[in-house]
Amino acid sequence: MFTVDHSSRTAICILAATLIGVGGLIGCASSPARDPGGIDEVKPDVLRVLAWNVLHGANDVTDGPEKALAVIRESRADVVLMQESYDINGDRPKLGAWLAEQLGWNQWQGDSPHLCILTPYDIAETFAHEPWHGVGARLIDESGRPFIVWSIWLDYRAFITYALRENPDMSDADLIALESVSSSRLPEATRIVARLKALGQLESPIPVLVGGDWNTPSHLDWTLDTSRVYKRRRNLPLPVSLAMKDAGFIDTYRVVEPNPVQSPGITWSPMFRMKGGTEQGFERIDRVYLKDPVLTGSEAEALAQPAPHWALQPRAGTVYPLVWESDEIPVLERSFPSDHGAVLIEFGWIETEAR
Repeated sequence: MFTVDHSSRTAICILAATLIGVGGLIGCASSPARDPGGIDEVKPDVLRVLAWNVLHGANDVTDGPEKALAVIRESRADVVLMQESYDINGDRPKLGAWLAEQLGWNQWQGDSPHLCILTPYDIAETFAHEPWHGVGARLIDESGRPFIVWSIWLDYRAFITYALRENPDMSDADLIALESVSSSRLPEATRIVARLKALGQLESPIPVLVGGDWNTPSHLDWTLDTSRVYKRRRNLPLPVSLAMKDAGFIDTYRVVEPNPVQSPGITWSPMFRMKGGTEQGFERIDRVYLKDPVLTGSEAEALAQPAPHWALQPRAGTVYPLVWESDEIPVLERSFPSDHGAVLIEFGWIETEAR
């Protein structure tokens, strides 16, 4: 009841894939992720972006790296925006580097201790931000279309849903203050936006995607309707997601799944249903934001390339695992190797003419 799949092409349950097919999948290191086992190929006008916090380098689950590899292959992602790409237990490298090696992909982690971008596409340029909070890259797809991606992570402290669970009478103002006083999420998000602005990416002539673990809900999910359904929700203008909106970004999952009651898209947490002996606070904290280019005639001329130009349009959203495992299964034995769900957004490339 907590996950959503409206992609018509997703006919195989990821849980079944990991329970039954992991052994076969991990033996196919040279197989392209976008055509696993003969499934219909992704068309060149489609871009599939997976944002995923893999939990401690997938080390908390038996064969976790291999299970993470199976999830990525099953998703047929073209880009993975990863968090917690730590060293794999044993003599292997960081998880992102190992996954890229298995897939035959490129990867960029730079000086970040845990943020990584994985893709089969060419990495034409890389960008750095605060090592814990952002790494970026300009990618060029197989049709020569450029776009920019960022993998981000924000402070986990003072999670607003837990605070409301522990203190149901907390005022709206005190709840909102958790984002900037008891945690540094809002300042971190603001600095990410400022970094994009300094790089000229808020006015970029190519699409910009920012995705990862925001560690806070969206104002699009904390609405009057959801406050009537969830024990710990209010109708609140949550500031981190609003900061992205104010910077010109759209929440891609909410574009394709606009109703947060019918399609909650929850990513926290399929692994831990209880927290400290009490019920979990279930939220959609992993999100992918998009800012498409807006070109004037002079900007298009300055690009020294002919129109049409390209923009991205969200078409479908999927949250893995499609089926949550029983919470009676010990963490070490789980098939899905993370406490965060992985959100996959499918985009269509559309031609846009300069205005």
